[in-house]
Amino acid sequence: MSRADDHYYTADPRSERNLRLIAEEIRGLSLRFMTDAGVFSKARIDRGTRILLEALPLDALQRSAPAPLLDLGCGYGPIGIVLAKLFPGRLVYMVDPNRRAVELARRNAALNGARDVAVLEGEGYEPLPPGVALGAIVTNPPIRAGKRVVWDLVDGAPERLVPGGMFTCVAQTKHGAKSLRAHIESVFGNVQELEKEGGYRVLHAVRAGAR
Repeated sequence: MSRADDHYYTADPRSERNLRLIAEEIRGLSLRFMTDAGVFSKARIDRGTRILLEALPLDALQRSAPAPLLDLGCGYGPIGIVLAKLFPGRLVYMVDPNRRAVELARRNAALNGARDVAVLEGEGYEPLPPGVALGAIVTNPPIRAGKRVVWDLVDGAPERLVPGGMFTCVAQTKHGAKSLRAHIESVFGNVQELEKEGGYRVLHAVRAGAR
Protein backbone atom coordinates (compact mmCIF):
# COMPACT_ATOMS: atom_id res chain seq x y z
CA MET A 1 0.00 0.00 0.00
CA SER A 2 1.35 3.41 -0.93
CA ARG A 3 1.41 6.32 1.47
CA ALA A 4 -1.31 7.94 -0.61
CA ASP A 5 -3.53 4.96 0.21
CA ASP A 6 -2.57 4.95 3.89
CA HIS A 7 -5.86 5.39 5.78
CA TYR A 8 -6.52 5.54 9.49
CA TYR A 9 -8.03 2.03 9.41
CA THR A 10 -4.86 0.58 7.86
CA ALA A 11 -3.43 -2.05 10.19
CA ASP A 12 0.19 -0.92 9.79
CA PRO A 13 0.48 2.68 8.54
CA ARG A 14 3.60 3.50 6.54
CA SER A 15 3.28 7.27 6.63
CA GLU A 16 6.20 9.12 8.18
CA ARG A 17 5.85 9.59 11.93
CA ASN A 18 4.85 13.07 13.08
CA LEU A 19 4.11 12.99 16.81
CA ARG A 20 2.32 15.94 18.35
CA LEU A 21 0.61 16.71 21.65
CA ILE A 22 -2.87 18.23 21.63
CA ALA A 23 -4.96 19.52 24.56
CA GLU A 24 -8.73 19.09 24.71
CA GLU A 25 -11.61 19.94 27.05
CA ILE A 26 -14.46 17.41 26.99
CA ARG A 27 -17.31 17.00 29.49
CA GLY A 28 -15.45 19.06 32.04
CA LEU A 29 -12.26 17.05 31.66
CA SER A 30 -8.91 18.60 30.72
CA LEU A 31 -7.12 15.99 28.63
CA ARG A 32 -3.96 15.66 26.56
CA PHE A 33 -3.39 13.32 23.65
CA MET A 34 -0.35 12.27 21.66
CA THR A 35 -1.30 11.94 17.99
CA ASP A 36 0.59 11.00 14.86
CA ALA A 37 0.35 10.72 11.10
CA GLY A 38 -1.59 7.69 9.94
CA VAL A 39 -4.31 7.93 12.61
CA PHE A 40 -7.79 9.44 12.48
CA SER A 41 -8.11 13.19 13.13
CA LYS A 42 -4.54 13.76 14.25
CA ALA A 43 -4.78 17.57 14.55
CA ARG A 44 -7.69 17.67 17.00
CA ILE A 45 -10.55 15.55 18.25
CA ASP A 46 -12.98 15.53 15.35
CA ARG A 47 -16.38 17.17 15.62
CA GLY A 48 -18.32 13.92 15.37
CA THR A 49 -16.47 12.34 18.29
CA ARG A 50 -16.96 15.48 20.39
CA ILE A 51 -20.71 15.58 19.64
CA LEU A 52 -20.95 11.87 20.48
CA LEU A 53 -19.18 12.29 23.81
CA GLU A 54 -21.27 15.30 24.82
CA ALA A 55 -24.49 13.42 23.97
CA LEU A 56 -23.71 10.21 25.87
CA PRO A 57 -26.43 9.40 28.43
CA LEU A 58 -24.31 9.05 31.56
CA ASP A 59 -27.18 7.83 33.74
CA ALA A 60 -27.83 4.95 31.34
CA LEU A 61 -24.14 4.11 31.30
CA GLN A 62 -24.08 4.06 35.08
CA ARG A 63 -27.06 1.70 35.23
CA SER A 64 -25.17 -0.93 33.23
CA ALA A 65 -22.38 -1.10 35.85
CA PRO A 66 -20.30 -3.06 36.62
CA ALA A 67 -20.26 -4.49 33.08
CA PRO A 68 -17.23 -3.21 31.13
CA LEU A 69 -17.48 -0.59 28.40
CA LEU A 70 -16.10 -0.73 24.85
CA ASP A 71 -14.64 2.02 22.68
CA LEU A 72 -14.88 0.31 19.28
CA GLY A 73 -12.39 1.74 16.79
CA CYS A 74 -10.64 3.77 19.45
CA GLY A 75 -8.03 5.59 17.37
CA TYR A 76 -5.66 7.37 19.75
CA GLY A 77 -8.19 6.99 22.53
CA PRO A 78 -10.48 9.97 23.21
CA ILE A 79 -13.73 8.05 23.68
CA GLY A 80 -12.32 5.29 25.85
CA ILE A 81 -10.26 7.66 27.96
CA VAL A 82 -13.23 9.95 28.58
CA LEU A 83 -15.28 6.90 29.62
CA ALA A 84 -12.51 5.73 31.94
CA LYS A 85 -12.24 9.17 33.56
CA LEU A 86 -16.01 9.52 33.98
CA PHE A 87 -16.39 6.00 35.41
CA PRO A 88 -13.23 5.32 37.46
CA GLY A 89 -12.78 1.73 38.55
CA ARG A 90 -14.82 0.39 35.65
CA LEU A 91 -13.00 -1.59 32.97
CA VAL A 92 -12.95 0.03 29.53
CA TYR A 93 -11.87 -1.96 26.49
CA MET A 94 -10.44 0.01 23.58
CA VAL A 95 -10.05 -1.76 20.23
CA ASP A 96 -8.53 -0.66 16.92
CA PRO A 97 -6.94 -2.43 13.92
CA ASN A 98 -4.36 0.35 13.46
CA ARG A 99 -1.16 -0.60 15.29
CA ARG A 100 -0.02 3.00 15.54
CA ALA A 101 -3.36 4.08 17.02
CA VAL A 102 -3.20 1.28 19.59
CA GLU A 103 0.29 2.38 20.63
CA LEU A 104 -0.92 5.97 21.01
CA ALA A 105 -4.06 4.97 22.91
CA ARG A 106 -1.94 3.12 25.46
CA ARG A 107 0.34 6.14 25.86
CA ASN A 108 -2.63 8.48 26.16
CA ALA A 109 -4.34 6.34 28.78
CA ALA A 110 -1.21 6.61 30.91
CA LEU A 111 -0.80 10.32 30.12
CA ASN A 112 -4.32 11.03 31.39
CA GLY A 113 -4.29 8.69 34.37
CA ALA A 114 -6.90 6.33 32.89
CA ARG A 115 -5.94 3.17 34.74
CA ASP A 116 -8.73 0.67 34.16
CA VAL A 117 -8.33 0.32 30.41
CA ALA A 118 -7.34 -2.55 28.15
CA VAL A 119 -6.22 -1.40 24.69
CA LEU A 120 -6.40 -4.25 22.18
CA GLU A 121 -5.26 -4.49 18.56
CA GLY A 122 -7.52 -6.11 15.98
CA GLU A 123 -10.66 -5.92 13.86
CA GLY A 124 -14.08 -5.35 15.34
CA TYR A 125 -14.92 -7.53 18.30
CA GLU A 126 -12.28 -10.19 17.61
CA PRO A 127 -9.71 -9.01 20.21
CA LEU A 128 -12.19 -9.09 23.11
CA PRO A 129 -11.95 -11.89 25.68
CA PRO A 130 -14.34 -14.77 24.89
CA GLY A 131 -17.70 -14.40 26.55
CA VAL A 132 -17.22 -10.85 27.80
CA ALA A 133 -20.58 -9.09 28.32
CA LEU A 134 -20.48 -5.33 27.83
CA GLY A 135 -22.54 -2.59 29.41
CA ALA A 136 -22.10 -0.29 26.42
CA ILE A 137 -20.46 -0.06 23.02
CA VAL A 138 -19.56 3.48 21.95
CA THR A 139 -18.14 4.16 18.51
CA ASN A 140 -17.40 6.72 15.84
CA PRO A 141 -17.39 4.02 13.15
CA PRO A 142 -14.92 3.90 10.23
CA ILE A 143 -17.28 5.17 7.54
CA ARG A 144 -14.49 5.26 4.94
CA ALA A 145 -14.01 1.52 5.38
CA GLY A 146 -17.40 1.01 3.73
CA LYS A 147 -20.99 0.30 4.70
CA ARG A 148 -20.45 -3.44 5.12
CA VAL A 149 -17.72 -2.90 7.73
CA VAL A 150 -19.89 -0.48 9.71
CA TRP A 151 -23.00 -2.65 9.47
CA ASP A 152 -21.04 -5.68 10.66
CA LEU A 153 -20.17 -3.73 13.83
CA VAL A 154 -23.88 -3.13 14.40
CA ASP A 155 -24.78 -6.75 13.64
CA GLY A 156 -22.30 -8.06 16.19
CA ALA A 157 -23.30 -5.70 18.99
CA PRO A 158 -26.42 -7.21 20.63
CA GLU A 159 -24.86 -10.58 21.43
CA ARG A 160 -21.98 -8.81 23.19
CA LEU A 161 -24.15 -6.57 25.36
CA VAL A 162 -25.77 -7.37 28.67
CA PRO A 163 -29.59 -7.10 28.65
CA GLY A 164 -30.27 -3.37 28.80
CA GLY A 165 -26.79 -2.63 27.44
CA MET A 166 -26.48 0.19 24.92
CA PHE A 167 -24.96 0.79 21.50
CA THR A 168 -24.24 4.44 20.71
CA CYS A 169 -22.58 5.80 17.58
CA VAL A 170 -22.23 8.95 15.50
CA ALA A 171 -22.45 9.43 11.75
CA GLN A 172 -22.83 12.27 9.29
CA THR A 173 -26.14 12.58 7.48
CA LYS A 174 -24.31 12.98 4.16
CA HIS A 175 -22.39 9.76 4.83
CA GLY A 176 -25.38 7.53 5.43
CA ALA A 177 -26.61 8.27 8.96
CA LYS A 178 -30.24 7.72 7.93
CA SER A 179 -29.59 4.28 6.44
CA LEU A 180 -27.40 3.42 9.43
CA ARG A 181 -30.25 4.40 11.74
CA ALA A 182 -32.61 2.09 9.85
CA HIS A 183 -30.12 -0.76 10.07
CA ILE A 184 -29.60 -0.27 13.81
CA GLU A 185 -33.37 -0.39 14.31
CA SER A 186 -33.63 -3.59 12.26
CA VAL A 187 -30.96 -5.24 14.44
CA PHE A 188 -32.00 -3.97 17.89
CA GLY A 189 -35.72 -3.38 17.39
CA ASN A 190 -35.29 0.18 18.66
CA VAL A 191 -33.26 3.30 17.96
CA GLN A 192 -33.17 6.88 19.23
CA GLU A 193 -31.51 9.99 17.87
CA LEU A 194 -29.84 11.55 20.90
CA GLU A 195 -28.40 14.55 19.08
CA LYS A 196 -28.48 16.19 15.66
CA GLU A 197 -25.89 18.90 15.19
CA GLY A 198 -23.80 20.25 12.35
CA GLY A 199 -24.73 17.45 9.98
CA TYR A 200 -23.99 14.73 12.57
CA ARG A 201 -26.46 12.38 14.22
CA VAL A 202 -25.88 10.46 17.45
CA LEU A 203 -27.74 7.15 17.27
CA HIS A 204 -28.56 5.04 20.32
CA ALA A 205 -30.06 1.57 20.76
CA VAL A 206 -30.60 -0.72 23.73
CA ARG A 207 -30.47 -4.51 23.87
CA ALA A 208 -33.85 -5.87 24.92
CA GLY A 209 -34.31 -7.26 28.40
CA ALA A 210 -33.69 -6.07 31.93
CA ARG A 211 -30.64 -6.73 34.04
